[in-house]
Amino acid sequence: MKVEVVETTLVPPSEATPRHALWLSNLDLAVPKTHTPLVYYYPRPPDPDPEPDADAPAGEGSFFDPARLREALASALVAFYPLAGRLVVGQGGRIEIDCTGEGALFVVARADFTGDDMFRDFEPSPEARRLLVPFAESGDPPCVLAMVQVTFLKCGGVAVGTGMHHVTMDGAGAIQFIRAWTALARGESPTWAPSHDRTLLRARSPPHVPFEHPVYSPAYLNGSPRPFVTRVYTVPPKLLAGIRSRCAPGASTYCAVTAHLWRAMCVARALPADGETRLRVPANVRQRLRPPLPATYFGNAIVRDLVTVKVGDVLSQPLGFVADRIKRAVSRVDDALVRSVVDYLELEAEKGNQAARGQFMPESDLWVVSWLGMPIHDADFGWGRPGFVAPAQMFGSGTAYVTQGYDKDDPINVLFALEPEYLQTFEKAFYGE
Repeated sequence: MKVEVVETTLVPPSEATPRHALWLSNLDLAVPKTHTPLVYYYPRPPDPDPEPDADAPAGEGSFFDPARLREALASALVAFYPLAGRLVVGQGGRIEIDCTGEGALFVVARADFTGDDMFRDFEPSPEARRLLVPFAESGDPPCVLAMVQVTFLKCGGVAVGTGMHHVTMDGAGAIQFIRAWTALARGESPTWAPSHDRTLLRARSPPHVPFEHPVYSPAYLNGSPRPFVTRVYTVPPKLLAGIRSRCAPGASTYCAVTAHLWRAMCVARALPADGETRLRVPANVRQRLRPPLPATYFGNAIVRDLVTVKVGDVLSQPLGFVADRIKRAVSRVDDALVRSVVDYLELEAEKGNQAARGQFMPESDLWVVSWLGMPIHDADFGWGRPGFVAPAQMFGSGTAYVTQGYDKDDPINVLFALEPEYLQTFEKAFYGE
């Protein structure tokens, strides 16, 4: 598979924007300094007109007109102006965003493959990222913060790949930006404005850390990089019903599916029953703080916690026991714990330590991110919703996403990165064979 780049340009905001240094919170600085690669696939809708020339990108007024997307992007960058800036090292050595208005990278490409070739059995991989998402050699300063690639496929469909630097936003922030960009492309005006005041997550003076936060310790991610592949596992309604029936009525879909996934992972890796296994869970804290953050807070507002359980308990206790441990970990992320995390990161930074930012967990551990309930399929540029949305690449063995299908009644999918030698055993355990 190959793509040919047709156009590469920087798209600045369409109007003058503030020029200043944007302070980044400790939660922004605790994420990996990488661009998060996502891909949206838009099948070409039925068209009574003659087939388009598949070797040429669409033109003005046509399906996924690049000019229309560029203009909408320029308009979106007015409100989301930090994305048009650059990541820099500020005075005192702290990383910040220099809001320069230089612009986001916009790439137009054409591919020699069809949507079915890529997306019928899509699996996140370095190859998928290379083909569909712009690549930055490094996420370290100085670097561009927002990158977009519009790829015209041989079948007439289109893939939109986005690479947004993780320090600029979390998943909720990314959806905020995509909603604005797509609304403007449809000729509509967004009815909300992003909140850029990250000092709402400033550490207290003096810092106060009443809790332990091993998940943020550099010693936690002490695993070595291991070869892995990513597979997409559909959870059919019958399997989901069976998983949920073994959990308490109050267990969320995320807790139930993650408990099931955790058990299958322990089986596949043949972990010793007397050892410990840990689950890394993320929680959106926008509404957990007191007072809560603005609903449109644009930045990183995710706090991680660890669930530590004996492998033997994951394997032998009722599934509801494991799901309840996960639920309790998510529930305990409140204002006090969040402030403790922020202050812990402040103290570590003062010691010259960096929060654990890598992805290399020990082989005993698991990290599961939920996209359930997130409107990832609402990214309609004016030619219909995407038929498929996924990360273009995963970044470490033992990481997983739990996602909803195109419609709310569609099956749930689990994207899971695992060492290839464990795949067969994992699939048997996951599907109960």
